[in-house]
Amino acid sequence: MLEKMEEFNMEKVIEDFEAMTKDAERVQRQTLKKILEENASAEYLQNLGLDGRTDPESFKAIVPLVTHKDLDPYIQRIADGDSSPILTGKPITTISLSSGTSQGRPKFVPFTDELMETTMQIFQTSFAFRNREFPIVNGKALQFIYSSKQFKTKGGLAAGTATTNVYSRSQFKNTMKAMQSQCCSPDEVIFGPDFHQSLYCHLLCGLIFRDEVQSISSAFAHSIVLAFRTFELLWEELCANIRDGVLSSQITAPSIRAALSKLLKPDPELAELIYEKCSGLSNWYGLIPALFPNVKYIYGIMTGSMEPYQKKLRHYAAGLPLLSADYGASEGWIGANINPKVPTEFTSYAVLPNVGYFEFIPLRNNIGDQELCVEPKPVGLTEVKVGEEYEVVITNVAGLYRYRLGDVVKVVGFHNSTPEIKFMCRSNLLLSINIDKNTENDLQLAVEEAAKLLAAEKLEVVDFSSHADLSTDPGHYVIFWELNGEPSQEVLSECCNCLDKSFVDAGYLSSRKVNTIGPLELRILRKGTFQKILNHYLAQGAAVSQFKAPRCVGPHNNTVLQILCGNVVRSFFSTAYNN
Repeated sequence: MLEKMEEFNMEKVIEDFEAMTKDAERVQRQTLKKILEENASAEYLQNLGLDGRTDPESFKAIVPLVTHKDLDPYIQRIADGDSSPILTGKPITTISLSSGTSQGRPKFVPFTDELMETTMQIFQTSFAFRNREFPIVNGKALQFIYSSKQFKTKGGLAAGTATTNVYSRSQFKNTMKAMQSQCCSPDEVIFGPDFHQSLYCHLLCGLIFRDEVQSISSAFAHSIVLAFRTFELLWEELCANIRDGVLSSQITAPSIRAALSKLLKPDPELAELIYEKCSGLSNWYGLIPALFPNVKYIYGIMTGSMEPYQKKLRHYAAGLPLLSADYGASEGWIGANINPKVPTEFTSYAVLPNVGYFEFIPLRNNIGDQELCVEPKPVGLTEVKVGEEYEVVITNVAGLYRYRLGDVVKVVGFHNSTPEIKFMCRSNLLLSINIDKNTENDLQLAVEEAAKLLAAEKLEVVDFSSHADLSTDPGHYVIFWELNGEPSQEVLSECCNCLDKSFVDAGYLSSRKVNTIGPLELRILRKGTFQKILNHYLAQGAAVSQFKAPRCVGPHNNTVLQILCGNVVRSFFSTAYNN
């Protein structure tokens, strides 16, 4: 099926989606039945005593809710070369690595052909709705996508990040070609051995094909912002390469040099045009439309931990639409953005009922609060209620059964009978000292509020993280900021107080007032600190296209904490609660 992407039919994809979501409950039952029938011989299911049953009621009664920790021994056996049916009926030949930025180290997750099919289905669905609103015709895409280093596990299985496993499959290229979204960079750039060289050449290829580029994208908004921040530093060198037709000596990878030599020819006229465009910009505002006059939109995941990068992206994009990409994880896909015209801050995702079997655990008022009560039972896809928040549980086509994804979502509506959900935060990313519980979203809102004080000095927060410091008595929150300039002592003291006041969780407020949580500390970092963190993850085999800056760094993530603490140049303590 996937090899026939040339026959991509936008209206048919939308029609199929509409039909499927009109009877989401039936499709969910069918999807579960198919997953359980195909994997009936799996040791995991047989040991639980499922005994061939495929109905949701039996499945929920017999198969327990699990986390990655529960399945890790099974996945490790597979990675070590045990080819017996452990989690799936068919042998697993590929392993995906999660980004590793939440827990400090990547997790192993099974990757299969069936999972690849669901990936392409999500891509096609969102593209169909997107292309209806923003048509692309015979264009190229400037895609800031990167492969990580692939390696073999102890048992000889191919292992790489989820994005690498997708990009390396022929189905991906076929699908992009069918959707007229072919990357303007050759494969040698995407699969290059050095991220910095690949980024430079992505920019160069984009400029060579500037009139043909109709969309700019990456897996995450962070990668797009990073690319254009890099362009600010290297634009004159890029112009010189185009003018002379000679690739920078900084590009040393033979495969990349060979591929670029076929594209790069002397073009003084283009070089002069780009030089004039850049010279005419004020503080790089509107850089993207200036360089790429036919771009229709900028596309990537803009929600969750990517929201802080939207402001900078809008600066580069001027009036170009920012469209948020789809919702999924290394463990599997969940929903597609079928309302691309909705502003990114209101983006929601319609769950595709045939890409997995989904359950949702209702949340109490305080995330993680399980005092004196049993955790609520999960509800089905069509049983969720608008306005309520849930933790996502997924049963996928690659051997994960009733797997707690760790994501908190809010149901904002329904499309036909399938819910539209908004990503809220990771359930385990909590700043907490005692009774206080602040999520990634709470941290983000506090940073946004305090950053307004920097705007008057035309400064901005480049990136941020946090840490609950329990080494002091009482413990206190530490917020790390990397800035693009040097504000005054007074402004940063105000920012520190504003951060402290912006955490409005009742447990935090009451604890601060009685000093069972100490004054918040704002630590200013050296420029380039978050680049050092990125380099740390790259060295571990992560891919830039899958990188998310860790927003809350705990003791399990000691290396990143050391990088942050070792690059502090100034420190401020809040006086917001001083009597």
